[in-house]
Amino acid sequence: MIRLDRGAGRWTVTLDRADKANALSLAMLERLDAVFAEAQADPDLRVLVVTGAGERAFCAGADLAEARNATAITTSPLWDSVSRRLAHLPCLTIAALNGTLAGGGFGLALACDLRLSVPGAKFFYPVLRNGFLPQHMDVQRMQALIGPSRTRLILLAGQKLDADEALAIGLIDRTVERADMAAEIDTLAAAALAGRPEVLVAIKRMGQSGADVLDDCYAAVYRGDDKAHARLRGLV
Repeated sequence: MIRLDRGAGRWTVTLDRADKANALSLAMLERLDAVFAEAQADPDLRVLVVTGAGERAFCAGADLAEARNATAITTSPLWDSVSRRLAHLPCLTIAALNGTLAGGGFGLALACDLRLSVPGAKFFYPVLRNGFLPQHMDVQRMQALIGPSRTRLILLAGQKLDADEALAIGLIDRTVERADMAAEIDTLAAAALAGRPEVLVAIKRMGQSGADVLDDCYAAVYRGDDKAHARLRGLV
C-alpha cells in the first residue's frame, strides 16, 4: 500500500490505496517510517516526492475503521516519527497533492518543503468533530505556514478550504493542473538535482534550525568539512 519508485537522486513515495482514499493504516505508517529512515541514510538522494494514487484524494488521514476499533492508531507515536523523519530529510521534499487532504494526512504535506495541489482538492482536518487530537507538530507547522488565526479556522471551526483558498493563505505553494504535475515537479527538482549536496543540506538546515548549526553550515559549504556535512545530514 506504499509504493516506492527510485530514480537517479530522486524517490517518489505513493500512498497506494485509492479505493480507501489513501487512508493510513498502522501498517502503512510503519512502512513510511522505514522508507523515510532509509531515505535519511541515502547520500545520493536529492529530491523526495510524496503523492497519492488515484484522482480522488491525496490522503484521508487515519483509517477510520481501524481508528474506531482501536484508538491506538490515533495516539500511535508513528505519526510523529513519520512526520519528523520526513521534515528532517537532507533533501528537497515535495508533496504532490493529487486530491483532497484530510485529517492525519496533513502531517505528510506539512512536513514537506513544498506543496503542490491539483485545483479540485479540498483541505480539512475534522479532529474536533471526530473526537481526536491533531498531532502536535501538525499544529505547530500549520501555524508557521498560515498563522494562528487561520489554523484555528481549520482545527477549531472545522472549515473546509478549496485549493484557491489554500493557495491564498499559503497552505499550499502552487496549484497545478493534473496533466502538468509531473513537469512542474521536474522544474522544481532541477536545482536540487544539479546543485552540490552540501549546499542543499545546509540551506535546508538554516531554515529549520537555530544559530547553533550555522558553523556547520559554513564549514560544510565553504571549507569542505565532511564531518560538518555529516552532522547536518543527521540533524534531528
